[in-house]
Parts: sequence; C-alpha cells; structure tokens
Amino acid sequence: MTETAYAVHQIARPAGFPEPGDFRYVELPVPSPAPGTAVVENLYLSVDPYHRGMMDGGPDGFELNAPLEGRSVGRVVASRDPQLAEGDLVFHREGWRTHAVVTAGVGGARKLRGWAGVPLDAYLGILGGTGLTAYAALTRTAKLRAGEDLFVSAAAGGVGTATAHIARLLGARRIVGSAGSAAKVDHLTRELGFDAAFDYHDGPVAEQLAAAAPDGIDVYVDNVGGEHLEGAIEHLREFGRIAWVGAISMYNGDRSPAAPRNLFEVVHKSLRMEGVLVRHHTNLQDELEEFLVPHLRTGAVRSDATISQGFDRTVAAFIDMLHGGNTGKTLVRVGAAEPSEAATGS
Repeated sequence: MTETAYAVHQIARPAGFPEPGDFRYVELPVPSPAPGTAVVENLYLSVDPYHRGMMDGGPDGFELNAPLEGRSVGRVVASRDPQLAEGDLVFHREGWRTHAVVTAGVGGARKLRGWAGVPLDAYLGILGGTGLTAYAALTRTAKLRAGEDLFVSAAAGGVGTATAHIARLLGARRIVGSAGSAAKVDHLTRELGFDAAFDYHDGPVAEQLAAAAPDGIDVYVDNVGGEHLEGAIEHLREFGRIAWVGAISMYNGDRSPAAPRNLFEVVHKSLRMEGVLVRHHTNLQDELEEFLVPHLRTGAVRSDATISQGFDRTVAAFIDMLHGGNTGKTLVRVGAAEPSEAATGS
C-alpha cells in the first residue's frame, strides 16, 4: 500500500465552462481506518455532467479547497468495518481522490456483487448510476412498452447509450438519438444499433427529428433540455411520456430557453413529463443487475465508456466530457488494469 494519496480540490467557481485553473491536485497522507470504517484505494473514478452544477456552490454544491465527491469503484486496503474485508471491491461516492474512507451502507457505499464476466468499469457505467438512471427513466418514469418508439438526446453520452441498450431489451420498436458530431452519429447507428440519429448542429431539432421519426415518438428521454425538449414535445404522440434526466444545454451558463415555447402541447396531447433523480431509485440496483448481467456476459450489451488513464487526467477528462469529447460514460482509470479486468475483457 502506497503512503501518498492525492485528491482534486476545486479552488474557484467556474464562469461558464470550467478551466484547469479552477482545480488543484493535492498530495495527502493515505488515511488510516477508524473503528467502523475502511480505506479504499480507488481503481476507477466517474466524472459526470451533474458535477458542473455542484461546482457553483450553494447548499448542495461543492465546497472550495476540499476534495470533490463522485462515484468510484475501489478495493479495500485496510478495514475496521466488519462488513468490508481487505480485498473487497466497493462502490462509493468519495471519488476524485486516490484513497477514500468509507463505511458500508453510509453514503451509498456497498460491497460489489462481483459478477463473473463483467468488467469493473461497468459498475460505474451501465451497472452504476448511469445505467440505473436510464433503467429508472424507462421502466418507472416513462414506462416504455414493447413496440413503442423512443427518442433520446445526448445519445452518445453515458445515460444516452445505456438508455438505448436497455430500451432495445425492453422491446422498443424504433430508437432515434441526437448527438453533437457526425462521428458520434455514425457511432450511434453503426456501433450501437440506433435506427436513426442526427447531429443537432445540422439544423433545427424539430425538423431533424421529424425526418428521423416521421410517424412520431411515444417516449423521450431528455438529457439536454431547451430546443431538444421543444422538438420532442412537437413530435410526441398523444399520451406520450417525457423522462427528464438532465439539461446539458444549461449547465455552463446558457439559461435560454428556460421553458419550451410549445409547453401547452403537454395539455393538448395529454403528455406526461417527470424528472428523474437516480437517488430516488437506488432500490432498483439489484433488479438492474439481474436484468443486465446475462446480456453483458453474452456480449449482447456492452459497457460503453471513454476511459482516461491516470489520476492526473481527472480534471482534463471532466472538461473534455463537458465539451462533448466522450462517447459513452466518462471514466478515469486510477491505476493499471487489474488481472481480473483483462480476463473479462475490460
């Protein structure tokens, strides 16, 4: 076990898109476990769009000059927690650092079930908060039914790719996605099996969605807001459903439009729109894993991720993700791949 730990501190509030100077890498001693706690050496860190909102501060935001939080998977290296033994793999939310002190059952920390044939990065992607968000949006919020047509925005991102995989397994008839580049559009249709996709830079979303889904859509999973939400409302069929996961278009200072201009169509078409917060659906974790693991093992579903190597790439990976440089989930591999990862194809 190394004697030095590192953490990312936020040292300034971003104005618009975050810059490298808003953060600092800090060297610390590796902590020792107090009674009832365990020390975890992190293997993978997740950087997510929601972090951007928390960087503005406020009651639920990040403090300055303190380690940032984030989802992580790591291995217990020292323990005084009877529920966590040395060597156990653990999911927790004390990321953006190389070592963390956790307690099983507190703050979401839990021992991983360790499914054979499943790579570690999947526990932060399609089996983690990303996949859980998509699963809850489809099965609980939108209640997608077999034979229905789906549109998902930011479709090449973590939640977007997970949504498409899960929707296909649930029997969606036609899946349409939007993305931010021609390369991502090609990835969606060639690699991920989308029936149609478009680059939202190429023209009004409503017009491109009409061409991609000429018969309309039944469900919209929204990761963007703004013009995308307005276009989806226009093309939803009667009794359509919107699962609103996020609003990437508003995360970096662009606050317009606050509401779609056609919002009254929600009434006219008897649509339903509901927000999705993954913390309200943690009870679905076992259900999600039992649903997806067989498909991950056969290769029918994969954990899509853009993985940066090395803890010192954490800030760069986060900023690149906000600028659309990723496909799938954005992760940081803190150390070298473990032997078990090579055996499972990570």
